[in-house]
Amino acid sequence: MASFFGFLRQKISEDDLVDLHGKVVLITGGNSGIGFTTIQFLARRGAKVYMACRREEAYEDALKRLNQAGLGDGSVHWLHLDLSDPRLANKAAKEMLRKERRLDILINNAAKGNGPYAMTKDGMRESMVVNYLSHFVFTETLLPLLIRTSKEEGSDVRIVNVSSSVHPNVTPHTLKGKESWNIDFGDTTLGRINFYGLSKLANILHAKNLQGRLDAQKVNITCIAVDPGKIVTENTRRWFDSIESRLNGVLARIYVSLLFVSPREGAMNSAYAAASPEVKAQGRAFKSVYLTPVGRVTDPSPHARDERLAQELYDTSMEIVKEMKLEL
Repeated sequence: MASFFGFLRQKISEDDLVDLHGKVVLITGGNSGIGFTTIQFLARRGAKVYMACRREEAYEDALKRLNQAGLGDGSVHWLHLDLSDPRLANKAAKEMLRKERRLDILINNAAKGNGPYAMTKDGMRESMVVNYLSHFVFTETLLPLLIRTSKEEGSDVRIVNVSSSVHPNVTPHTLKGKESWNIDFGDTTLGRINFYGLSKLANILHAKNLQGRLDAQKVNITCIAVDPGKIVTENTRRWFDSIESRLNGVLARIYVSLLFVSPREGAMNSAYAAASPEVKAQGRAFKSVYLTPVGRVTDPSPHARDERLAQELYDTSMEIVKEMKLEL
C-alpha cells in the first residue's frame, strides 16, 4: 500500500547505499521478513553477506528466492546460528572468526516475536535469551574481528541492533540481576508484547553501552539501534477488509499511512544504518542513535536512554557469561 503520508519520511533506495564490494556483512536471521530484504539490499551493493540462521534448509530456500530476485554481484553464505542458548551463539561467532579476516557490518536482526515465552534451562525468559542475551554474546565474541577491521585504512565498521517501537511499553526500575529480566507480564497478548518490548529495550541499551565502551577505547565503530516501524502485513490488509464502514475504513487507512511502513521501508531502515553514506560522513552524529524509518534520528524512550540501566544490563550479562564459563 502506498503511504498516504509518505512525504513525511525520507525516500531512500538501495542505490543510495555505499558500494560494498570487498566488504563482509553478517546478519542474524535473514531467511525471512525484513532481514531477507536487508540481505538483498546489501548483496546488491556487492557485499559478501553471511545469513546466520538455525536451519540450513531455511538458508537454502532463502538463497533460492534471493537469486531469483537478483543479487547483482554480491554473494550470500550460511553461518549456523542457534540463538536459543548463548553458548551456541558463542560457538557460531567463533566459527565466523575462523572463516573471515574482516567483518565490516554486523546486523543483529533475528528475534522471536510471537511468544509464548518459556523459561530456559538457565532460568531466564526465552524472549530475553533469544532476542537479547545470545545477540550480546554473539556481538561481544565478534568484537576482536570488528575492531581489527576498523583499524584498516578507509574502514567503516557498523553494528546495528534491530529494536522495536514497542520498547516504550516497559519501564523497568532495574536490570540488575537476571531475576529483573524475568518480570511476569502474564500470558496474554499484551503480556507477550511486553516480554518482547523488554528484550527490544535491551537491544537499544546494549548498543548504547557498547558505543560508550568502544569510544573509551578510541575504536572507530558506529553502533546504531533501529526501529523497523510498524510493518504493513497481510494481517493489516485483512483488517482493512474487515471494516464495514467506509468512513472507518478511510480513517484506518490514514492512521496506518501515518504510523505504518511497508516491509521494504522497514528493511531499508536497517540497510540505511548499515550502509548509508550519511552515517560515515556525519561520523559522531550517528553514534549510539535510534533510527526510525527511514534514517531519521529519533529519541527512544527515557528508559532506553538511561545510562544506569544500560550499565546494569551489561553487568548482569557479564555475570551470566561468567556463570556459563564463556570466552568472549
